[in-house]
Amino acid sequence: MASPQCCANPPTPNHDVGEGKVVESFGGLRSYLAGAEESKLAVVLISDIYGFEAPNLRNIADKVALSGYFVVVPDFFHGNAYVPGDDVHVWIKEHTTDKGFEEAKPVIDVLKEQGVSVVGAAGYCWGAKVVAELAKANEIQAAVMLHPSFITDDDIKEVKCPIAILGAETDVTAPPEQVKQFEQVLSSSSTGIGYFVKIFPGVSHGWTVRYDNNDAAAVKSAEEALADMTDWFNKNLSETEVAALLP
Repeated sequence: MASPQCCANPPTPNHDVGEGKVVESFGGLRSYLAGAEESKLAVVLISDIYGFEAPNLRNIADKVALSGYFVVVPDFFHGNAYVPGDDVHVWIKEHTTDKGFEEAKPVIDVLKEQGVSVVGAAGYCWGAKVVAELAKANEIQAAVMLHPSFITDDDIKEVKCPIAILGAETDVTAPPEQVKQFEQVLSSSSTGIGYFVKIFPGVSHGWTVRYDNNDAAAVKSAEEALADMTDWFNKNLSETEVAALLP
């Protein structure tokens, strides 16, 4: 279920932020692209309800690209990101994570067509559920969920690639107790899939992407989460690492 925290601290969309570029169609979706398109390693970033134009998200894409990844941030909401004050429950019914999952697959197909060997995906809040579905369907080789929404134990049981889950100490959508339960599910799995679970102190839902750039403590926590996410991809998205997972 969505909570008021899912709508807190809304960003101000800015078309001009970022060192990358916006293309009208990448796998059928308008997208922000960062990094070298000839890279064999790609990361798809899946936004929260505020969409792909959030400045902090685009800056994250630029920073991930610096590690050698071609980064794609698709507009899964087709220009209709959540607007503060609207009924979030109505909005979510109109923008389901199931639809997001289906629309993510052609994006991954295009990456593979242009020569990408391995794909990771990171999802924020709403986007975390889409990442979970991609991980369950074997569409990606590494997953990161940040302050996830709509995730169940059954989702975690079915993931088929290494997964990192970054949670917040103050989160009613994915409280620490639930995140720890996800860790228990992963540790009890017989699949041997790698996992990393971390609960960040002193932060609340949305802290990784919806933070005040003038708040030094908030920036530090967000940068720590970004470093953890990038480290996870670096560990699990090399072609050697992925090849070791294949039967």
